[in-house]
Amino acid sequence: MGRKRVVGQQNRFLEHAPLICAALLGVGLVADGWQVTVLMALMGIPVVFLARRSRHLNLARMQAERRHAGEMAELHLRTIEALAVAIDAKDNTTHEHLRRVLLYVEAIGVEMKLPEPEMNALRAAGLLHDIGKLAVPEYIISKPGRLTEEEFEKMKIHTVVGAEILERVQFPYPVVPIVRSHHERWNGTGYPDGLKGTEIPVGARILALVDCFDALASDRQYRRALSPEEAIKVIRQESGKAFDPFIAGILERIYPEMEARALNLPQIRSGLSTKVKIEKGAAPQVGLSVETNRDASSAINSIAQAKEELRILYDLTQALGKSLSVDDTLPVLAEELQKLIRFDTVAIYLVQGPNLVPRLVDGVNDYLLSRWQIPVGQGLSGWVAGNGKCSLNGNPSVEPGYDQCPAECQLRSALSVPLDSSNGIVGALTLYSRTPAAFTVDNLRILKTIGLKAGQAINNALLHEQLERNAETDGLTGLPNARALTARLEQESKRATRHELPYTVFVIDLNSLKKINDQLGHLAGNQALQRVAAALRGCLREYDFLARMGGDEFVVLLPGMPAEATAEKRIELSQAVQALEPALPDTPLSISMGSATFPADGSTPEQLLGLADRRMYWHKREFYKSRAASAAQPSEMVSTQ
Repeated sequence: MGRKRVVGQQNRFLEHAPLICAALLGVGLVADGWQVTVLMALMGIPVVFLARRSRHLNLARMQAERRHAGEMAELHLRTIEALAVAIDAKDNTTHEHLRRVLLYVEAIGVEMKLPEPEMNALRAAGLLHDIGKLAVPEYIISKPGRLTEEEFEKMKIHTVVGAEILERVQFPYPVVPIVRSHHERWNGTGYPDGLKGTEIPVGARILALVDCFDALASDRQYRRALSPEEAIKVIRQESGKAFDPFIAGILERIYPEMEARALNLPQIRSGLSTKVKIEKGAAPQVGLSVETNRDASSAINSIAQAKEELRILYDLTQALGKSLSVDDTLPVLAEELQKLIRFDTVAIYLVQGPNLVPRLVDGVNDYLLSRWQIPVGQGLSGWVAGNGKCSLNGNPSVEPGYDQCPAECQLRSALSVPLDSSNGIVGALTLYSRTPAAFTVDNLRILKTIGLKAGQAINNALLHEQLERNAETDGLTGLPNARALTARLEQESKRATRHELPYTVFVIDLNSLKKINDQLGHLAGNQALQRVAAALRGCLREYDFLARMGGDEFVVLLPGMPAEATAEKRIELSQAVQALEPALPDTPLSISMGSATFPADGSTPEQLLGLADRRMYWHKREFYKSRAASAAQPSEMVSTQ
C-alpha cells in the first residue's frame, strides 16, 4: 500500500509539472532578471519531458490493463459457455436454446438498465441455470411424457443443487440467487422457496420468463414447438401469475426484434463427441479403484447417486428386455432392486383370476409369504393391484395371512407399486421392512419407474408362457399335446435313470370314434373325446401326466409305477370310461390300452412308446374280434399285456 501511495504521489507531481514550470517562469519575470528567467526555463525542460513521458507510459499501462481485463472477462465467459456445453451432454436441450436465452436476457437487462454486475450475473446464470440437472437421473430429464409426482419432486432439486455447485465458484456478481430462484413464480407457487413478487431476484424473474418463452418456442420430446406469437400468448396469460407483468411487457415489445437477431446468430459446433469409439488403449490388469470422499457435499452426492441410479436402471432394463421367461426375469429384478432400495423382503405377486399369487418371494418370512393367496382388492398388495395406486409405508399386518408371521420377524412397513402393462395391471411389486416408515418418497419414485418397466416385461413373459402353453396344449381337450409329451417323457426318463426308479407309459385309444363321427357328426365325436379325457384325468394322481397324441389316442405317464401295478390301473381307467353315458345307444364308450414300463420294457422313451403302442393295437384288434363274435352283448376285454 505504501508503494502505491508513493507512485500515486509521483504521478500527481508529474501531471502538475507544466504548471510548476510556468509558475517558476512567472517568478523569474517578476524578479526582472533575465538570468533567473533563463535558469528557470532550463530547469523546467526536463520536468516537462518527464511529465509527458510519464503520461504516455500511464496511458499505455491503463490500456494494457483494460485489454487484459477484457480478455479475462471474455475467457471467463467462454469458460462458462464450455461448461454449459457439458451440461448439454446431460440435458436434452440444445446449445442453441442457451444462446437464445442469453440473447434475450441481455436485451431485457439492457431495457431495464441493470447495473453491470447484475448484467454479468444474468449472463452467467443464463448459461448455467440448469447445471443442477447433473443430479437428476437422465431418464427423468429425457422422459417424453408428463412426470409423475415423485419424478417432479426429484426434478425440483436441480435448483438447489445448481446453487450449491455455483457457490463454490465464488462469482464476483450474484449468480447463485438467480440460479436458485429461476423456478419461483410471481404468485408464490414456485420452488424451491415459494418466493413471491419482488422477493424473487430480478435476474431470476427475467430468466424464468425467457426460459419458458424459448422452451415453448422449441421442439420437445412431448410436443411440437409453438410459434413465437403463440408462445407470447401463453406468456400473456401467465403474466401476473407465473411472471413479473412488467418484464413480460418488455418481452412482448422486443421479441420480434430478438427473433430476427436470433436467426442471424452464427452457427457453431455445440455437440460433444459422446458417440465416438476409441480403438486404442489396453485394458487395465485390475479394476479401476475410486476412493469416495466421505465429506463430499450434498450436491456431489446427489450427482453420484443419479449416475448410479441411471446405471442400475439401464442394466435392469437391458436384462428385462432380453428375458422372455418369468422365472428368469423376476430374480434379476429382485437382485437389482437391492442395489437401489434397502428392504428385508421382496414379493412379486401376479394376478391369477381373482387372486394375487406370489411368483417370487425372497427375504425375511419368505416361506410364509410364498403361501399367501391375496384376493385382488384386499390387504395392502391386493389394494395396490386392484386400484392401480401405490402405497408408501403401508402396514403389512393388513395382508391376509400376516398373523402367521412370528413375533421376532414382524414386518413394520411396506412399499408397494402396481405392475402395469399395456394389457392392464398384471400384479404388484411389494417391498417389506422390519423398520417402521423405512421407505422414502425417493424410494417410491424409483420403484414406480421400475414397476412400469417390469410390468411390461413380465406381461411379455406371461404372454410368451401362454404362447408356449398354447403350442403345447391340445385345443380340444385342454390336455398337453404330443410336443409337451415328448419334453415330459425326456425329463422323466433322465430323472428315473438318475435315481433308478420305474415309470410306466400307457397308450390309450378311444374305440368306435369313427362310428360316432359317421352317425352323429364330428361335434359329437369331439364331445366324446372331451368326456373321455376328463374321465382319464380323474383317475390320475396329481403328479401323473396325461396328454392327447392326436385323433383318438391318449398317453398316460405314471412316474414311480412298476410293471406289476399296471393291471390294476388298466382296470380303473377302463371302468371310468365305461361309466360314461354312451354317445350311441348300442355303442358304449370304451378304450383299448397298451403299456410299457421302464426299465423292464425299454430304456428310452421311444422304446417304451413303441412297445405300448403295439400292445394297444393288439388289444384293439381283440376288442373288435370280440364285438364281431358277440354282437348282441358286446363286452370290454381287458388285456394283461
